[in-house]
Amino acid sequence: MNLVVNGDAESGPGGSAEPVTDVTGWQVPEGAPALIAYNLGNGYPGPADPGPATRGSRFFSGGNSPRTALVQDITLPTRGITGRRAVDAGKVRYTLAGWLGGYATQEDGARLSVEFRDAEGTPVALSVLGPVTAAERLSRTALIERTATATVPPGARTARMLLVFTRSGGGTSNDGYADAISLTLHATGGRK
Repeated sequence: MNLVVNGDAESGPGGSAEPVTDVTGWQVPEGAPALIAYNLGNGYPGPADPGPATRGSRFFSGGNSPRTALVQDITLPTRGITGRRAVDAGKVRYTLAGWLGGYATQEDGARLSVEFRDAEGTPVALSVLGPVTAAERLSRTALIERTATATVPPGARTARMLLVFTRSGGGTSNDGYADAISLTLHATGGRK
């Protein structure tokens, strides 16, 4: 089960290249993201461009800010096969995944990270994905899947998702793109 709320940009306002101030499930501490429809055209990723096979109708972009950040804090399960006992025994693995990309030859990009924190809010582990470079996209407008898998650190109680879009060149659009953001937990052993 994906623990991320609205990791696919499908909920809430958006659908155009116009920035929004609120994004369902996420805080917006910096910049102004846009939730763009795949059928918008105008050079934005379209349904035929490389990206998630099971994509919805929209994706995240950096809007028109030089740097845009989205944050989501997730409370990890307390019980069950991926609950606290299993985490503290080192028997839970996570997969962080997202489709990240940009526009043509530009180096605008998106970076996705998850920071696990203990009960006091102290960071105990970090995984970072991206950004995907223009060379990795073969200088095409595209989103490329990136994943990281590791053991949830013992003592972890929350996970902070951070999605950052950075404009690296000229122009007014921040053409870092992201879609299909997920954080999933998997049990590696029986119940304790």
